[in-house]
Amino acid sequence: MQTIRALINWTVTQTSARDSVTRHKGVVDTGPLRIAGRPIAAHLRALAPDLSRRVLARLLEELPVYATLPSEEVAGDIAEIVQHSVRMFADAVEARRVPEAAELAAQRLSAQRRAEEGVPLEAILAAYQLGIAMVWSQASAGAAPDDHTDLREVLDLLLGVQRRILNAVTESYLAARRTIDTEEHSGRHALMAALLSGTEPDGTVQAAPRYAVLTLDLERHPDEDAAAPDVAARRKIRRVRDTLDAFAERPCLTAFRSDRGTVLMPLGDESGDPEHTALRALISEAAEVSGTPVTAAVATADASEVPTAVTRTAEIVDLVRATGRAPGLYRLEDVLLDYQLSRPSAALRALAERLAPLAGKPELLSTLQTYLDLHRDRRATAAALHVHPNTVDYRLRRISELTGLSAHRAEDLGELHASLVARQVSGGGTAGG
Repeated sequence: MQTIRALINWTVTQTSARDSVTRHKGVVDTGPLRIAGRPIAAHLRALAPDLSRRVLARLLEELPVYATLPSEEVAGDIAEIVQHSVRMFADAVEARRVPEAAELAAQRLSAQRRAEEGVPLEAILAAYQLGIAMVWSQASAGAAPDDHTDLREVLDLLLGVQRRILNAVTESYLAARRTIDTEEHSGRHALMAALLSGTEPDGTVQAAPRYAVLTLDLERHPDEDAAAPDVAARRKIRRVRDTLDAFAERPCLTAFRSDRGTVLMPLGDESGDPEHTALRALISEAAEVSGTPVTAAVATADASEVPTAVTRTAEIVDLVRATGRAPGLYRLEDVLLDYQLSRPSAALRALAERLAPLAGKPELLSTLQTYLDLHRDRRATAAALHVHPNTVDYRLRRISELTGLSAHRAEDLGELHASLVARQVSGGGTAGG
């Protein structure tokens, strides 16, 4: 940055304000701007991928906050905006004009996303300044006295681009933060609180007639085990929210922590309930964009029924996780029997205790669960467990000896299944746990 400051002072002493205005009005020499015999625009475009990689390396080395960001974010969004900005400067040199504010949509969107993820504004501005300094170093390398005129114009363009980018980034970031801060106390927040508590909304924001109520369980992203878990968690949640809003074609009411979220997706009178296949695809997309498995449950409810629906979908998600089912979307209809079996009653503990003799024998519990899940197919069970079919037979025989219940007797199958569910929801863990 000291080199740039020195060149700024040098440019001021060498160039009158009238000359600068004339250049930016388009009265320029013909032909591309050249330094050290190189057409600068073409030179920067050719070097953009390598230069972008070097800028990223410097960011990680010199700005501590970037070293703590999720690797996915650095290699994805941030690498993309760095290269985009390098190419934008090459375009500015070629056209010999500073881009208009409307041409900085990518930088504005990037700033908005970083604001939503809680990345400090000062870190973002420092990153752009570092990158611009490296672009100047590359562009001005090897400059000779004969390059004075073109060097001066390239510097003017670079400073103009820097000014426009930093202004746009700051404006977009602060606007996003104001929106985020306002929403915490806005009518939307109050509406969701009213719906969840079953009280009458105050009318600041109109409630929808009906809602698709979803509970989402988000597994931990690998980046949350790195040095900036909060940033990674917010990034994960932002992507899920964006996906839900795009599906609903309007903002959803959401309340998230890092691993669990409640979503109220508004439905109109005129529209039918979302197709289950479409909602399943939505949850698959949410898992893909967030980079982590998502388990969800859905129920459709009138506004007055939202509290009951929230409780039920949360119970379904807990049941799905406790019984070891695969991530994805579930309705009550998908788990009817297990849901009923897991309801508190005098029989629940007694059912769970039927498998007490298997405590401390995870291989027997895992074999029983897998055998029942695979419709009592011993060969499929053996393949799933990576054991010999004879081992499956032996384990099933031991289960029968210890519990008095046989997986080969039709009259015992219901009780074995019910006992597994009761054990899992009572804190015994998934089979094998």
